[in-house]
Amino acid sequence: MKLKRFLLRYYPPGIILEYEKEGLLKTKSMDLLDLTPETNPDDVLGEIRRSEPLVTESRADQVKQLILRLQQKQGQKDQPGFCFSKSLKAHMLPLTNVAFNKSGSRFITGSYDRTCRVWDTASGTDVHTLEGHRNVVYAIAFNNPYGDKIATGSFDKTCKLWCAETGKCFHTFCGHRAEIGHTAEILSLCFNTVGNQLVTGSFDHTVAIWDVASGRRVHILTGHRGEISNVQFNWDCSLIVTGSMDKTCKLWEAVSGKCVATLVGHTEEVLDVCFDLRGQLIATASADGTAKVFSSTTHQCLVTLQGHDGEISKICFSPQGSRILTAGSDKTARLWDVQSGVCLQVLEGHSDEIFSCVFNYEGDTVITGSKDNTCRIWY
Repeated sequence: MKLKRFLLRYYPPGIILEYEKEGLLKTKSMDLLDLTPETNPDDVLGEIRRSEPLVTESRADQVKQLILRLQQKQGQKDQPGFCFSKSLKAHMLPLTNVAFNKSGSRFITGSYDRTCRVWDTASGTDVHTLEGHRNVVYAIAFNNPYGDKIATGSFDKTCKLWCAETGKCFHTFCGHRAEIGHTAEILSLCFNTVGNQLVTGSFDHTVAIWDVASGRRVHILTGHRGEISNVQFNWDCSLIVTGSMDKTCKLWEAVSGKCVATLVGHTEEVLDVCFDLRGQLIATASADGTAKVFSSTTHQCLVTLQGHDGEISKICFSPQGSRILTAGSDKTARLWDVQSGVCLQVLEGHSDEIFSCVFNYEGDTVITGSKDNTCRIWY
């Protein structure tokens, strides 16, 4: 094996090694999920050199400089707030979801009109319309960090995999079934980090893990007593978190399919759930009007976010992990400090409830999607 070059990944912190093996160019990732500005860079370098033979003595100084750059990035201040930029009327029928690609150059919208649309963020123009579902397109995702594939989940009980560049459909995943064999609509989906697996959640109270290449179902996760509102892999693909209308979240081992924890505390349905990029925190949003932040290791609730007047339908961490964005039925999106639980900003302007919100990769752009049939872009 011959090392060609290093690539830096800021969120979550890591160094990518590009190397040549048997004439083929390959990459491997060194995740530095515990890195902080206070970490001793020499300790990190020593650990890397012990575990990665491609990092030789001659490359040590170069790697240390990359570690210092990562720490410098972590030391930068968060975006203090966001200003409204533009509003897009995305579909004729109501929107269901929005999602960015890694760079933030494109985003996608799902709709009751049975389509998913691909948009250019800067110009606000429609790039592709993904057609083929026979019912509402409810769940959508890019396979970030690559961004070359799009997954869509629909009330027609199927999930489709598309080429982000051409709009061509690669696969249709069928067969979401509960233990008693009833089929139901797919409400949520998520790729794992390496893009070889997809997890889907359904009205039938179950979660399915799929192999992307073959379209084969790998696991069925059962245990929730209500519809699945959202599903997500953590960064290292070891865990899956699920939210449910049964007022709980569950944490699962991705390889075995075993449930390792149930997160409780909400008094109404859990409408959304997500990991931070490091996989150390879990955020939940509920119909009880509150959001909560849990530790993914101790499973304890660390802080409760209160301020929305009505249910919170969507929640997400900033790439830096220090901010949370929530979307509510009170027609506002809110920016929160993760540590203190203090509301930092209220994003107003939509004329109906906001059901979706998302940060771009750098954390300096936000999109909100509303039942008023518009997306608003904030910088």
